[in-house]
Amino acid sequence: MVIWTNPAKADLKAIHDFIALDSRFYAKKVTTSIVKKTETLKVRIERLMGRRQ
Repeated sequence: MVIWTNPAKADLKAIHDFIALDSRFYAKKVTTSIVKKTETLKVRIERLMGRRQ
């Protein structure tokens, strides 16, 4: 799990709000995609660290 800092949360909201000016659908799609990709980081890091041990 990635712990989002307040500035990172604000950046993600700003990205959402900017895209939402044109499309709420795509704003949600893009920000959801970003969040999901960060959730895979823990798994990737654990796999990488496991290879080094």
